[in-house]
Amino acid sequence: MELTSLHLTATTLVFLVALVFSMLGLGGGMLYVPLFKWLELPLKTVAIPLSLLLNGVTTLSAFLRYWREGLVDFRGGLPAAAAATLAAPLGAWSMGYVPRDALLIIFAVFTALAGAYSLKQSGQEASAPPPPGRRLAIGLGLGAFEGFLGALLGVGGGFIVAPVLMALGFPTKRAVATTSFIVTFASVSGFAAHAAAGRLDVTLTVLTLTAAIAGSQLGSWLMARRAKPAWVKRFYGVLLLLVAIKLVWDLF
Repeated sequence: MELTSLHLTATTLVFLVALVFSMLGLGGGMLYVPLFKWLELPLKTVAIPLSLLLNGVTTLSAFLRYWREGLVDFRGGLPAAAAATLAAPLGAWSMGYVPRDALLIIFAVFTALAGAYSLKQSGQEASAPPPPGRRLAIGLGLGAFEGFLGALLGVGGGFIVAPVLMALGFPTKRAVATTSFIVTFASVSGFAAHAAAGRLDVTLTVLTLTAAIAGSQLGSWLMARRAKPAWVKRFYGVLLLLVAIKLVWDLF
């Protein structure tokens, strides 16, 4: 297995991204895609499929730890997870009909909106959750949208789910943990739909998967045991806005 500077750089960056984003219940797809793009890997055949794979592994690893900590709301998360799993293949199929720059613009817009919303909510207390019937309808709609958009962009869609769950009254840590559960299903479904057209480097894939698992375990432990909810929301918002600015800067 021949190692290159590309392999080592990608592995180090994936570890850091997984560490940070697992603290937010996310897989890091919103950074994996631009990261692989900056490393000059093909967007549609390498960057997006590998990003979805890493996203799923990162959120799965984080979800298992959150589950052990008793933070995952399965009743609230199952409808969204099911809808996301079904909608992700449609998003992957649609990618072939959307130009590359249009994908990145859509990505930047949704990332900026999610970041701004998270900053707005950082100083607010959790509200009371809606009644069960409304939660089911919102979960199905949210999951379908997250699965479709996440597979279309190669990001898993957690940046949509976490702010919505917080707005619905989920405490921050429970929202983060439940997001990791939902995004795992969406990412795996999206990756399976992309895999046939992808051309993954075996060495790069093995190294980055290992880094993603290690980083997500450390990040989810820090979130469950050390992090404060308001700090997490602020950090999440600032990070997403910086990613959106960088993407727009590179495009224009």
